[in-house]
Amino acid sequence: MQEYKTTGQQQAEPVPTAASRFDPRRIYTILVLAPLVYAVIRYLPPLAFSGVVALAGGLALFEFYRMCFGDRSHSWLIGIGLTGFAALILGTHWPDILVPTLLATLIGIISVPLLSRAPLEQGLRDGAMTLFGVLYLGLTLGTLSMTRLLPQGEWLIFFLLLVTWASDTGAYYVGTLYGRHRLAPMISPKKTVEGLVGGLIGAIIVAYAARWWFLPELSSLDCLILATLLTITGLWGDLTESAMKRSVGMKDSGGILPGHGGMLDRLDSLLFTAPVFYYYVTMVSRLRVIE
Repeated sequence: MQEYKTTGQQQAEPVPTAASRFDPRRIYTILVLAPLVYAVIRYLPPLAFSGVVALAGGLALFEFYRMCFGDRSHSWLIGIGLTGFAALILGTHWPDILVPTLLATLIGIISVPLLSRAPLEQGLRDGAMTLFGVLYLGLTLGTLSMTRLLPQGEWLIFFLLLVTWASDTGAYYVGTLYGRHRLAPMISPKKTVEGLVGGLIGAIIVAYAARWWFLPELSSLDCLILATLLTITGLWGDLTESAMKRSVGMKDSGGILPGHGGMLDRLDSLLFTAPVFYYYVTMVSRLRVIE
């Protein structure tokens, strides 16, 4: 992040600010959650992992609705949205429940103007945002469950999570220590070009380490492409959520994760990296893990 000063008629010049202090709570949160997530992915069946995705995504969706609705109480509308979201996640295991649940969700949402006491235009906007939330989190996080169901799905999930985490962490620490050139000052002033480079380097290192460690079916080219794709799409997801928060005047979507903000703050990158990773593996790459 930079500050600017002017002297007389001279043009403003960037002045680097001191690096912000590290928040140790970020590390503590990771140390608590990482072993739990590892155990669920490695030792429990895919349905248990989908349950964790549904729980985390449901919390993130609740935070999203809170951003959209503000102080207005829409508990029944939020309930409809959460039901539709759960159907998209669990429908990967029970396809028969997917269509009827989504139809019921759609009918409930388009009936908002009939059930709400709010003005007609407000009811239509609330219904549209409810449906958008279901699709925004449900379609994206649903690819996590789909990836876990692939052959060697647990190792693919580990690869996705580790590379996404390495990109986020590398960008955060390199940007904090060395960031000088802002990347998107109108949306997220703390994002820097140096942070992006640091995130890419971290993603590439972890991608090749994961290939050597537990996923030799990946080619070297796959590692390079995936590290690049996941870094770019993860940043895009982060900036997208930042734009949403800035539009409603919020800094964090919540405070459920100490040092990380809300659940939506923690999942914003994964919302974009998960579908990109799934469709790369199943449609582009010639990985033997899907044969």
